[in-house]
Amino acid sequence: MVTVLRALLRGATYSRLLHMWVPCLPFSIWIFVYPDAPWAPALVLLPLGLIPSVRRVEGVQAQLMLTPGEREPGFSQKPSATWQDRLRTVLWLAVRMVLMVPVGYATVWPFYLAYLLGESATGHMPEELPFPEDAQPHWAYALLMPLPLLAAGPLIVGLGELATVAARRLLGPSPAERLATLEARTEQLLERTRIARELHDSIGHALTVAVVQAGAARAADDPAFTGRALEAIEETGRTALEELDRVLGILREPERPVSSRPTLVDADRLLESARASGVKLDAEVTGPVDTVPGPVSREGYRILQESLTNALRHAGPVPVRARVRVADGTLLLEIRNPLDGEVPGPGRGSGLRGVRERAALLGGRARTGPDGGDWLVRAELPLG
Repeated sequence: MVTVLRALLRGATYSRLLHMWVPCLPFSIWIFVYPDAPWAPALVLLPLGLIPSVRRVEGVQAQLMLTPGEREPGFSQKPSATWQDRLRTVLWLAVRMVLMVPVGYATVWPFYLAYLLGESATGHMPEELPFPEDAQPHWAYALLMPLPLLAAGPLIVGLGELATVAARRLLGPSPAERLATLEARTEQLLERTRIARELHDSIGHALTVAVVQAGAARAADDPAFTGRALEAIEETGRTALEELDRVLGILREPERPVSSRPTLVDADRLLESARASGVKLDAEVTGPVDTVPGPVSREGYRILQESLTNALRHAGPVPVRARVRVADGTLLLEIRNPLDGEVPGPGRGSGLRGVRERAALLGGRARTGPDGGDWLVRAELPLG
């Protein structure tokens, strides 16, 4: 009873009641004009469900009146795309018409019965009440007046819940719409993952280079070296700001093209930045790098960047050998650096996992781990 009373204080209960009352209007007018055929409007209203746009109208109406305030009520707001959607809409219209009868009784007869009981208490015995023929008016009948009114509350709440459940079942998204929604959410998750990798690779690389440069300048205690280190930090910071602005631009404007992302054609700047940080870098780029397709070239640049960042972060300014080769329809990247005696565990950061994910998304493969006393990052990306 407490639950029913609480429901009677909610605005949704009365918006649902209004929603269930809407079909009563055409039937009431028709019955007033043609009382001998009260079922006739159904012959017109039910076929309306076959019109594709009716499903959208019913979905919007159900969301506004059956579930006001809910963010995701689960109603389709698209026109019917298949015959199954049309038939479900017709069935929903039939449910609305069927519910019209108990709703009418629940909202009219309790008050009418209370009125008749009031008459019985004031000196008149209505014929509509099932009293014995010799029953006499009595003031005690007034005590029964609240009973039909109390029964109306649970009926109205229960019918509203029933209408909402039926609407979710019949006006809910079709399998095709659920699949489209799932694909859209998957695209959003992939985009968020890609942006997270972009920030990790670009900003992480810049911060790593800056930290290494600052530490080397402090340890060297050489004004000339310190000046070069500050120049390298300034250039790295400027590049990081450009990358950050580009990634934030993608967040603000999802339609912005990704062609502005760096590719392997810009690898020289990345290699010079690594050398400026104190890395003894032996780099070799062979093959027509400028002919590598855009997606492969961009991901290859990020793999190279993350590999150099990983070497700086975990091994310090050690000798690094980087090979970039384009041949036989494959882009091969191989970056080696000596291990410092500690093998990085699988849980240290997400950079190496990102390398493998980038390669897998392009149909390639990547290997990261110790190899003959070195730490090796090797990625093969198909160009096709």
